[in-house]
Order: sequence, then structure tokens, then C-alpha cells
Amino acid sequence: MQKIIPHLWFDTQAKEAATFYTTVFPGAKILSSTLLSGTPSGNVEIVNFEVYGLRFGSISAGPFFKINPSISFMINFDPSKQADAGEELDRVWKALSEGGTVRMPIGEYPFSKRYGWIEDRFGVNWQLILTDPAGEPRPKLMPALLFTQSLAGKAEEATNYYLSVFKGGKRGNLARYPAGMEPDKEGTIMFTDVELAGQWFVAMDSAQKHDFLFNEAVSLMVECETQEEIDYYWEKLSAVPEAEQCGWLKDQFGISWQIVPSDMDAMMSKGTPEQRARVTHAFLQMKKFDLATLRRAYEGAM
Repeated sequence: MQKIIPHLWFDTQAKEAATFYTTVFPGAKILSSTLLSGTPSGNVEIVNFEVYGLRFGSISAGPFFKINPSISFMINFDPSKQADAGEELDRVWKALSEGGTVRMPIGEYPFSKRYGWIEDRFGVNWQLILTDPAGEPRPKLMPALLFTQSLAGKAEEATNYYLSVFKGGKRGNLARYPAGMEPDKEGTIMFTDVELAGQWFVAMDSAQKHDFLFNEAVSLMVECETQEEIDYYWEKLSAVPEAEQCGWLKDQFGISWQIVPSDMDAMMSKGTPEQRARVTHAFLQMKKFDLATLRRAYEGAM
């Protein structure tokens, strides 16, 4: 079961974006759509969807955060698994390009015969790559973290830290910048991938001129079975006390995480309007989630 769920914050377009992705990616589907009332953002819509087997959460909650390329999504098109991998890559690229912005043009690069980086019309960033069939297998879709500005050079430290937090993980590929690629410093991370909680993530340093850092618009949601698990991840990851709110936190690298009960989605998507209202009222009072209190609120036992 997927433990870490990428979460996208939209102004009003969560449902529109999720619907668009069902037309772009084969097999993509909307899993649930729920309207919450009485939040600081007013009425908000929560939309959960799936792309290439990876679950996403999303929310329409106002223009407070803007998605940027600091966290993108790398799609592996593997010719050894799919005879028409190149054709599918081109089709997906074309669909994502409509109304989007090209970050790196589709074409041949030293690391791939076909690669491109596109920001779609909703601001979500995708890296499409034709993979080397001789390489170690990877999932079709992987979140990718880009460490820029003051964080450039921190990708190795960050991934080592996440490997210490999510026990049982491992590092996969690691490629360092050689000398002569300034402003990127020799020895920093050109590319690495790590497995955390059974899921693969990519990390890269870039000292090039970028106008973005990590923010709340793309966060990582960790589903927890018990209060002890919530406490563990909260203690390990939270490094910015003023960012702690409603299950959200920021780590020492500025990445936003949501530490949530695994049954929160069921409470929100399957509960009655009254149950959802009680749970919403309860969690709005919290920083770190109190699982017992949330369950009592759902059951009307408060």
C-alpha cells in the first residue's frame, strides 16, 4: 500500500486538473471528490486521483500557494516493458504541452535518447524520459525533488536524512556533477534516486539561476496507522514550528509534509456531511493530529 502520497494545492482547479489527467494518462482515474465547508479557505474541494498507479491528493483551497518546479513528477517510458514506449511518451508530451510551458525541450540528451520537462497548464511539472532497458527497473512515475538556491548541494544530505527516517529504504542510482559544470559544484548530486517506504523518489541539485524553492503547493502526505506512528514522523520531520498546522509541517529543507491518519480519507470521502463537519472542526484546532480525538469527532462522541 502506498504510504507517501504527493499532494497538490490548487486555487480552484483540483477537479479540473484531475479530470484532465484522466484524459492524458492511460488508466488514470479520479478516486474521490469531497466538498468541505467551514474551513479558513471557505468551501474547499478535496480530489484524490491516480496516475500510473500512484495515488495523488489535491485540494482547491484558494490562491495561497503556487505550484512550481521544485517538486516534479518523472515518468519512465521503458522500451523493455512497452513496445510503443517512445510513441506513448510523445503522445503524453503533446497532451501536457497544450497550454503548458516547456522547461526543457523534448529531444536527445546525454542521459537519454528522448527526454523533456514540461509544466502543464495547471502548473504541475512533469519529466518524461525514455529509459535505458538495461538499467535497474523503476516505477513508471516517481516524484522528483530539485534543490535550488540556498539548498543547492543539499540533495545528498536530504536523501540520507529521509533514508534514516523511513526505515528499510535504500539508495539506487547516484551521479555527481564532474568538474567544469559550474555553477554546479563538483561532487554535488546531478541525479539520485532513493526508495522510501517502498516508493521511489528522485533528487537533484541545481545551482543554476532558479526563482523557486520548495513550498506548500506540493507536499508529501504520510499515512499513519497509529498515534505512535504520527508522533514518530512528526518528531523526525518537523523543523519549523510556525509551519505546524492541521497536520502540516515543514522539514529542515523546506519541504512540506502532511502527517495524517490512514483512515482520514475514508472519514472525509465516506462520512455524512455532519461527520465531515465534526472532523473538520476538530482538526482545525490541531497542529499534530490526535487520532483518538478525530475518531471521536467522526463518531459523534465528543
